[in-house]
Formats: sequence, C-alpha cells, structure tokens
Amino acid sequence: MSQLARFANDHGVRHFLFSFSDLFGVQRAKLVPAAAAASLEADGAGFAGFAAWLDLTPADPDVLALPDPASLTLLPWQPEVAWVATDLEVEGEVLEQSPRTVLQRQLQRARGLGLEFRTGVEPEFFLLDASGEAIADAADRQSKPCYDQLALMRRYPLISELLEAMEQLGWGPYQADHEDANGQFELNWTFADALTTADRHAFFRVMVRSLAERHGFSASFQPKPFRELTGNGCHLHLSLWDAAGANLFHDPGGEKGLSALAYRFLAGLLEHAPALCAITNPTPNSYERLGGSSTTSGATWSPAWISYGGNNRTHLVRIPDSHRLELRLADGDASPYLLQAAVLAAGLDGIERALDPGPRSDANLYTDPPRGSSARALPANLPAALEAFSADTLLRQALGEPFCQAYERLRWRCQTSRQLGSPEGPHG
Repeated sequence: MSQLARFANDHGVRHFLFSFSDLFGVQRAKLVPAAAAASLEADGAGFAGFAAWLDLTPADPDVLALPDPASLTLLPWQPEVAWVATDLEVEGEVLEQSPRTVLQRQLQRARGLGLEFRTGVEPEFFLLDASGEAIADAADRQSKPCYDQLALMRRYPLISELLEAMEQLGWGPYQADHEDANGQFELNWTFADALTTADRHAFFRVMVRSLAERHGFSASFQPKPFRELTGNGCHLHLSLWDAAGANLFHDPGGEKGLSALAYRFLAGLLEHAPALCAITNPTPNSYERLGGSSTTSGATWSPAWISYGGNNRTHLVRIPDSHRLELRLADGDASPYLLQAAVLAAGLDGIERALDPGPRSDANLYTDPPRGSSARALPANLPAALEAFSADTLLRQALGEPFCQAYERLRWRCQTSRQLGSPEGPHG
C-alpha cells in the first residue's frame, strides 16, 4: 500500500491537495481523490507550467508534481482533505527552477559541511473586509495599535481557531498578537528544520486565507497594503546545528554569546544583502515598505541599511539572544522556499570564505543613520535589486543558473509589463 493510501485509510481522507509553490510564491494545487492517490504518488499530477509563474511556455511538456509524504497535513477546518507538498519534474528530470528543489539543494550543501539549518518565521498579515479594500475592524483605530488587547480579542474567533489548528498539527504555536499596524496580526510557532518550516509557512498562508474567508474577511500578506501603516514583514530566525543536536551558533565565550561560525554566517548575509533583496523583497510594493517614510505608529520596523546590531530592531540583522540571528529583511511576498534557500546560500558563503561582519552598531538607525563611505543602503527599488542579483556571481553559483535565469526573466517580464502588484492580487 502506498504511503498516501495508508494515510487516507488511517485518517479518513477523501481527497489530497497536491500542492507546489511557483517562482512567485503562489500556491498551486490539484485535488486528487484518495482512490487515485496511489497511482499519482508514483507518476505525479500533471500541470501546464506556463499557467503558473514558472519560466515555461505552452509548448513545454507537463510538469509532474510528485508528493512528499513527509509533508502530509490534514486541513484542520476540512479534515477529509490532506495537503501535501510536491517536488516537480519534467520528462523524468528534476525541474531546477522549482523553489522547493532550490531549497533542498542548499540543505544538501549544508549537510555536506556537517550542518543542519533550523529556522522560524514571523509572517505578518492584515485582516481586511471581504472586498480586500479596507481594514475589517472599523474600531481598530489606535495610533499605536501594537499589542492592542481589545482589537486582538475582537478577532478572537479567528485567531484562536488558527492557534488551535496549529496545535492540532503539532507545530507548537506559542503566541499571537496584534501587530504595529491597524488590522495587522502575527502568530508564532516553534522553529524546525528549514524544509519543514518552509512547508509550514506555505501551508500557513493558505490556512490564514481560507479561515479568514470562512469568517467573512480576507487576509493580505502584501508588503505595504496601506502607505501610512506599517507593512507586512516576514522576519526569519535562524541557526545552524550539528548532527548531535548541538546549536553551533551558541558560544558562551563569544561576543553576545555567539560563535565565530555565527558571525561568519552573519557576514555572508551582509555581503549578499543587495542581491538577497531580489528574493526576500521580490515585488515593487516591497520597496514601499523598505524605503517608506515613518508610519502613523512612529516607525516602519523595516531596515534601510546593511548593518547588524544587538537586540536592536532598527538593523537588517538583530542578535536577539545567544542562540540565533534574526534577519529582518524579508516581507510577506517572499517565497517560503526561496527565502530559506537564498539566506542559507548567503550564510554558507560567509562560512566558506571566513567573512568578517565587522563591528556591530548599537545606534538607532531610524534616528541616527550611518554616514560615510562605509554606509551601505539597501536597494531602493526592484530593478536595483535585480541588477544586484545579476551581478552576484557567488550567490548565483550556489543557487544554480537554471533557477536564477528563470526567476530573473519572470521578474523582469512583470516589471516591464507593469504588473506591479503582489502576484496574488492587489492585497496578496
């Protein structure tokens, strides 16, 4: 009996969602009856690649989506359906531009160095009305709405359902809060290996939107839906571990309790930050968040400079404690898989070349920005980020030219054809 057939028998599953994430992070799927799952588990579900954001044409053969049983996830709100992440092939060959494949290749590279990449994400989102045009809660009007208890509890039916769903799935959710913009929320769950986190991140976005619709709302992960409000970040917490389960970033004798390995990884993030923006901040709207002026709450909470600090949220990289780094660059339009892959590729380059991040800054960069020739600003727009990505040969070698060229072609095509919004709509 196939693994999917056994899962269906054990859990009363009637249908499977064979899902993949395209180059723009949009979730694509086919609904597969349980009776057909065994044959499609072996042969794959067929997709026309050109119909999604993949760099293929209508003349190309089918893309076959092969399920990874390790990712099987029951829909908590519809438990007769199971979601499963898939890996993509074309005519028996791995589709090199597939985001999940790009991440898997970087994880293999890390394992070759005796390293396991563990991460957690903080995906922020807005709850909007059903039309997606306005904040759903008309009473959510505080000038500093972060942690607003009343606004949080007015959305208790939805937020608690999301927390309970994550508990049911075994993710280990540990908090939810109202974020810095009116109508904005964040839910946090326990970190895991990077592939598991990426699969959960992809499913989380589907789950939030699905449950929001059931409550009469729409949900937006778009970086900057409203010019005057704080945008949607997707902060990434990260560390490297060895096969024995030891955190290799932790060193009680190191500066801020971090090891030399952690600082080399950090240096790789700073070195490749301009190119990383093409992936972590992938739409024109992303730069409304990165380059935006102060919001009604008083701060954008997004970086503008290539810098790192201690427990200081005005920098690109924050050191929140002695066990991890926090990259504050990415936003809600970043692909769950490409975000992890690109960050790991940059950090491993820092390790392999023993890069030095230089001294940290303890300045509040919102009021005291860096000055002089050493100050490095982040790209001001998507074309600048794509140019930096094009010029970063080491990052491209790590990620693979088939992916890099496919990604660039689609991003430039959308840029020049003025498809300027998020890939999933005006408030994607």
